[in-house]
Amino acid sequence: MKSLFHLAYNVSDLNEARNFYGKVLGCEEGRSAPTWIDFDFFGHEISLHIGEPFKTEATGQVGGILVPMPHLGVILEYKDWIIVAEKLKAAQISFVLEPTVRFEGEAGEQWTMFFYDPSGNPIEIKGFKSLDKVFAS
Repeated sequence: MKSLFHLAYNVSDLNEARNFYGKVLGCEEGRSAPTWIDFDFFGHEISLHIGEPFKTEATGQVGGILVPMPHLGVILEYKDWIIVAEKLKAAQISFVLEPTVRFEGEAGEQWTMFFYDPSGNPIEIKGFKSLDKVFAS
């Protein structure tokens, strides 16, 4: 069974969101209204609505670093992950966890980075050399 996910969450400013998701991350904008915007978030649909962003706490452990929970994310092929990491660096985005490799040489080898959108919503982007290895153990 194949599917796409849809996630709707709040942002505090639609113009900031439009710039960040559209220009910095390179996500294509879809439908919109005065109080929300849809984006193609790397092949999935996110709907950003005006409102109070969800509360997060740095309670997740990733490589000995506390990361924000809950968070949203996407898994990309490594070549695409590198492109996104470079875009974020060029935009001088502050990282919670700088782009790094985890589980090097193991079945779950992956690259990851954590950062916040302008409204404080935490995002993780992972990269795998082969998407067939995402669930490898």
